[in-house]
Amino acid sequence: MAKKNEYSAGAKLRILRELESGEGTRMEVARKHNISVQTLVTWRHRYERYGMNGLEIQARNRRYSADLKMKAVEDYLSGQYSQYELIDKTKLQAVH
Repeated sequence: MAKKNEYSAGAKLRILRELESGEGTRMEVARKHNISVQTLVTWRHRYERYGMNGLEIQARNRRYSADLKMKAVEDYLSGQYSQYELIDKTKLQAVH
Protein backbone atom coordinates (compact mmCIF):
# COMPACT_ATOMS: atom_id res chain seq x y z
CA MET A 1 0.00 0.00 0.00
CA ALA A 2 1.02 3.60 -0.49
CA LYS A 3 2.61 5.49 2.35
CA LYS A 4 0.31 7.71 4.40
CA ASN A 5 -0.10 11.19 2.90
CA GLU A 6 1.58 10.18 -0.34
CA TYR A 7 -1.11 11.78 -2.50
CA SER A 8 -1.92 15.48 -2.75
CA ALA A 9 -5.54 16.66 -2.75
CA GLY A 10 -5.34 17.16 -6.52
CA ALA A 11 -4.02 13.64 -7.08
CA LYS A 12 -6.78 12.20 -4.89
CA LEU A 13 -9.38 14.09 -6.93
CA ARG A 14 -7.91 12.78 -10.21
CA ILE A 15 -8.12 9.23 -8.85
CA LEU A 16 -11.73 9.77 -7.76
CA ARG A 17 -12.62 11.13 -11.19
CA GLU A 18 -11.00 8.09 -12.78
CA LEU A 19 -13.31 5.91 -10.70
CA GLU A 20 -16.38 8.04 -11.46
CA SER A 21 -15.70 7.95 -15.20
CA GLY A 22 -15.86 4.16 -15.16
CA GLU A 23 -12.22 3.57 -16.03
CA GLY A 24 -12.22 0.70 -13.58
CA THR A 25 -13.88 -0.84 -10.57
CA ARG A 26 -12.99 0.32 -7.06
CA MET A 27 -10.63 -2.65 -6.77
CA GLU A 28 -8.96 -1.94 -10.12
CA VAL A 29 -8.49 1.78 -9.46
CA ALA A 30 -7.21 1.13 -5.93
CA ARG A 31 -4.75 -1.50 -7.15
CA LYS A 32 -3.54 0.76 -9.98
CA HIS A 33 -2.71 3.54 -7.50
CA ASN A 34 -1.40 1.26 -4.74
CA ILE A 35 -4.08 2.19 -2.22
CA SER A 36 -6.73 0.17 -0.42
CA VAL A 37 -10.35 0.16 -1.49
CA GLN A 38 -11.18 1.53 1.98
CA THR A 39 -8.89 4.52 1.35
CA LEU A 40 -10.68 5.16 -1.94
CA VAL A 41 -14.07 4.98 -0.21
CA THR A 42 -12.85 7.33 2.54
CA TRP A 43 -11.55 9.85 0.02
CA ARG A 44 -14.84 9.77 -1.87
CA HIS A 45 -16.86 10.30 1.31
CA ARG A 46 -14.65 13.19 2.42
CA TYR A 47 -14.83 14.80 -1.01
CA GLU A 48 -18.63 14.48 -1.18
CA ARG A 49 -19.00 15.91 2.32
CA TYR A 50 -16.28 18.60 2.44
CA GLY A 51 -15.11 19.18 -1.13
CA MET A 52 -11.40 19.73 -1.75
CA ASN A 53 -10.82 20.54 1.93
CA GLY A 54 -11.79 16.96 2.74
CA LEU A 55 -8.96 15.70 0.55
CA GLU A 56 -6.27 17.89 2.08
CA ILE A 57 -3.59 16.14 4.11
CA GLN A 58 -4.26 16.30 7.84
CA ALA A 59 -0.78 16.84 9.28
CA ARG A 60 -1.55 17.14 12.96
CA ASN A 61 -2.90 14.73 15.52
CA ARG A 62 -6.10 15.77 17.17
CA ARG A 63 -7.00 15.20 20.80
CA TYR A 64 -10.52 14.35 21.85
CA SER A 65 -12.05 14.23 25.30
CA ALA A 66 -12.81 10.86 26.84
CA ASP A 67 -16.48 11.89 27.04
CA LEU A 68 -16.67 12.61 23.32
CA LYS A 69 -14.99 9.33 22.42
CA MET A 70 -17.21 7.35 24.78
CA LYS A 71 -20.35 9.00 23.38
CA ALA A 72 -19.23 8.17 19.83
CA VAL A 73 -18.64 4.51 20.77
CA GLU A 74 -22.03 4.30 22.50
CA ASP A 75 -23.77 5.86 19.49
CA TYR A 76 -22.04 3.45 17.12
CA LEU A 77 -22.87 0.40 19.23
CA SER A 78 -26.50 1.51 19.46
CA GLY A 79 -26.81 0.96 15.72
CA GLN A 80 -28.30 4.43 15.20
CA TYR A 81 -25.32 5.76 13.23
CA SER A 82 -22.83 4.46 10.70
CA GLN A 83 -19.13 5.14 11.05
CA TYR A 84 -19.33 8.00 8.56
CA GLU A 85 -22.41 9.53 10.17
CA LEU A 86 -20.55 9.59 13.51
CA ILE A 87 -17.48 11.16 11.94
CA ASP A 88 -19.68 13.89 10.48
CA LYS A 89 -21.65 14.33 13.71
CA THR A 90 -18.69 14.46 16.10
CA LYS A 91 -16.00 15.80 13.75
CA LEU A 92 -13.73 12.93 14.88
CA GLN A 93 -10.94 12.09 12.47
CA ALA A 94 -11.41 8.69 10.83
CA VAL A 95 -8.79 6.07 11.54
CA HIS A 96 -7.94 3.70 8.72
